[in-house]
Amino acid sequence: MPTISVMYPAMPATLGDVLPYARVAENTSGRRLWLGQSFTIETHTVFAALTGMGIDVGFGTAVTLMPLRHPMTAAVNARSIAALSGHTYISGLGPGGRELQRRVNGRPYDKPVTAARHYIRMMRTLLDGSMATDDGPWQTEGIEIAKLDTPAVEIGLGVLRLPMARLAGEAADWAITWLTPLSFLRERLVPAMEEAARAAGRPTRPRVASVVHCALDRPGRNLQQISLKAVGPHLIAPHYTDMLNQAGIPVDRSDPAAGAQLLIDHNLFATGTADDIAGTIAAYHQAGIDDVIVNVCGLHMHEGPGAAIRDLTAITTAFARRSTR
Repeated sequence: MPTISVMYPAMPATLGDVLPYARVAENTSGRRLWLGQSFTIETHTVFAALTGMGIDVGFGTAVTLMPLRHPMTAAVNARSIAALSGHTYISGLGPGGRELQRRVNGRPYDKPVTAARHYIRMMRTLLDGSMATDDGPWQTEGIEIAKLDTPAVEIGLGVLRLPMARLAGEAADWAITWLTPLSFLRERLVPAMEEAARAAGRPTRPRVASVVHCALDRPGRNLQQISLKAVGPHLIAPHYTDMLNQAGIPVDRSDPAAGAQLLIDHNLFATGTADDIAGTIAAYHQAGIDDVIVNVCGLHMHEGPGAAIRDLTAITTAFARRSTR
């Protein structure tokens, strides 16, 4: 059944920052809190601490960056959170940009999709209790991790364009999208996943979780600035602007402010009343998206966490009300 869940929209500095979002997540249909890559308090450490505080939700990453940890470390991190939380854990992964790859690894991946294929294959082999070898970037000769009975670890892959969508269809449990227009998902990415899954002999495509940015249209609120705060760096990144242009949203890397307004105009940054935004979320579900991750990042950064939590609560409440009609 399609669900909604919650994104904590920043790099956490204290657990108190994250706790209100986790409380909202406890009352959503997905009962899951997502974090991205953190360079403040490390993401898996946040999840472990929240579990110790009694937060009863599943967790997921959208996404953590492959260059920062060996696949064996990623497997142990993921399984640790599944064991501690008692819930299925979604380990969402992505190769990051070429400059990050170069700075961390000394050189970028020759082929990021191939590197991701090696990475998730090694992770899955280890998590399944088998010995993993790799002739790709990690040059590993037979490693394994001790067996441990835990809830499932499901591997997610950050999906932006068709090559990664095909890999997700071939090998991932989840495809996780960010700033991806619904039409592009429905007409290009999901069919590519389905085709790749069939070619790989899988019974179904991976489930899809889509991060949807949103903010209520309140009096005096500058929605363009909120949109820009949320996704400004993405609107100057070549891989994101290429995807958006492929999807028919003519953003220009030289003018991210205009791009932020285009996202609102195309309802990619969802605004309006709480009921309007709930309707947008429902449209994702109707298009076959399995989990919509509600992200109030722009509000959190522009107006502060109090305003962000008010809108997040209003949106999730409106969606719950809609679902019971």
